[in-house]
Amino acid sequence: MSHEGEPGTAGLDLGGQPLPVWPAAPSAPVGFAPPRRAGSVRRTMTLEATWPGGVLGPTIIAGHCRDAFTADPARAPAVLAEDRLTVSAQERTIVHLTAEPPHPELAALEGTRPGGKFRATLNEALPGEREAGTPLYLLLDDLAGATLVARWAWSRWFPGWATAPTEEGRKAHAAGMLGACTGLRPGSSGIVDQGAPTLGQNTSAVGPLANPADPDGWHPLTDLTDEIQFRRARRIDAWMEGDTIRIDTHFQDSANTREGGRTALHEYHLTAEADARTGLLTRIEAHAGTLPYPECPGAMSNLRFLVGTPLTELRARVLQMLRRTNGCTHLNDVVRSLAEVPAMLSRIPEETTAP
Repeated sequence: MSHEGEPGTAGLDLGGQPLPVWPAAPSAPVGFAPPRRAGSVRRTMTLEATWPGGVLGPTIIAGHCRDAFTADPARAPAVLAEDRLTVSAQERTIVHLTAEPPHPELAALEGTRPGGKFRATLNEALPGEREAGTPLYLLLDDLAGATLVARWAWSRWFPGWATAPTEEGRKAHAAGMLGACTGLRPGSSGIVDQGAPTLGQNTSAVGPLANPADPDGWHPLTDLTDEIQFRRARRIDAWMEGDTIRIDTHFQDSANTREGGRTALHEYHLTAEADARTGLLTRIEAHAGTLPYPECPGAMSNLRFLVGTPLTELRARVLQMLRRTNGCTHLNDVVRSLAEVPAMLSRIPEETTAP
């Protein structure tokens, strides 16, 4: 990770150790995906938001998630599972959503607001999707974070578009954000003006997600140039080495810009290992590519307390242990998404033997 100088400290992690605070927010983009490896399953996911009716109109979100198995990296992967999702939301409330393949049960989510109790409603409406680790479940679960961050994309086209909220609006926003995560804990450089987040967030110019030498490594992406577009993207690679499950994952929130290209606000690269016989997490390590505030990377120090957790229990365990200032909302989502790795690996064709 590239930073200037040595970190200071502010606050304590779950083990009572000082949380690091870097002089500058991290800005070391992860780059494109590594080449696919033989015997691996790769999950790629995107939620791409646009506003055809303008900023006051509905947010239209196109989601795509694919699990693909690579037997031979020189050839295109075999698609194991794939789901697409289309959502219309107004002020984060879901107005309408459809999926391909179709899921009539999704109608139960219309009128709900991603976040808070949304995941309980999701599990009731689509029982079994979470346990099966389907691509559709990840798309739906990720709506909470994506709808929260998406409107940031407008600042890439209209600098200062949100710099003059009303006093009442600023206080209400501050009440919800102060202490929401490590980066917005009291005393953070990300907090100004009665506790509201500062608009001077760090960002980084980023390149394509797909490796130019391995275009089949990602499902097709839509890169718009004539309208504002936000994108939440994930790549999860999983493979077996003896009795060890190895994981390599990349997470990115980005937007296109009026001048061309893309800018990232949140970006993590994470590697992990688990015991294939027990499913227990044995190692986890994160690298911050791009984050808005110097305090944000402090959340990574608490990941070590997840060692020993069954992969399949990560969604619940992360929410229990790394709440608010003990974690980062986006890093938490990165780790939670690893709960489906066992399901991803279970879809590998039985006749295939990893090298």
